[in-house]
Amino acid sequence: MTTAEHTLELAYAGPYDWQAMSEWLGARAIDGIESVHRDGRYVRSISLGGEIGTIEVAPSAGTSALRVTIVFGNAGALPAIVERIRRIFDLDADIETIAEHLSADARLAPLLARRPGLRVPGAWDGYELAVRAILGQQISVNAASSLAGRLVRRFGSPLPAELRAEGVELVFPDPEHLAEADVVSLGMPRARAEAVRTIARAAAEDPSIFMPSFDLAGSCARLRRLRGVGEWTAQYIAMRALREPDAFPASDIGLMRAIADDGGLRPSARELAATAEPWRPWRAYAALHLWADDAERERARRKIA
Repeated sequence: MTTAEHTLELAYAGPYDWQAMSEWLGARAIDGIESVHRDGRYVRSISLGGEIGTIEVAPSAGTSALRVTIVFGNAGALPAIVERIRRIFDLDADIETIAEHLSADARLAPLLARRPGLRVPGAWDGYELAVRAILGQQISVNAASSLAGRLVRRFGSPLPAELRAEGVELVFPDPEHLAEADVVSLGMPRARAEAVRTIARAAAEDPSIFMPSFDLAGSCARLRRLRGVGEWTAQYIAMRALREPDAFPASDIGLMRAIADDGGLRPSARELAATAEPWRPWRAYAALHLWADDAERERARRKIA
């Protein structure tokens, strides 16, 4: 196959917490599909329009930009690839306006001061992210990544030898293939396996269902009509794949834990949603700050234990 390498610098405005972004993506990386290296470089395989390639992304030293290397045969696809990369790394966020708004909340203000460049990680492909969200229901991040790795090894496609790079050697299975796959053989509940197949069928029939939109309520309602997609999953997909800045999975245990009172009492999903009302239209960013704070506290608790 014919490939070409293109290196670009993609600019962003405001502070950027690359360490937080790379740690988030690294914790959820699917073995064989993507890899985050010790020097912070993010590498993954990509598929677009029936063609495959790879991307590598890292900070550009001394500039407010990310340095991106794209290996792909069709040069005409570069604008679409760049657009997806910008979404993955949330490069178009008006991070200073978001911080100003959220910092009006006394609970969030110290979190934003500690992590001024925290952004919402996106996804290369909405269908892929939706499958990953289903796989991750009610299990840990590590367990979900491991399960996704088994799915990719069983049903994914190999990258040609000339495209393989540093642990990236597979391509995520296309929806047509996964829709007919024996997903239950991976060792998950039958209902969840069927939900994965439902996601794949939906993507094969109407790819736009997992593409960015400008209607959070409508997008989530449409997603919830899919088997296995509840409110949490719909909001998570909206946050990361549809790039909805106000998406907010109010039933998330980590978010509830993050704003528990001094006695450890957690709010209900309804109470958390009410608390988050003043954070509109940037609740997704509030969620990232709360998750980061909760993770930091969990690490501290483990050290003490």
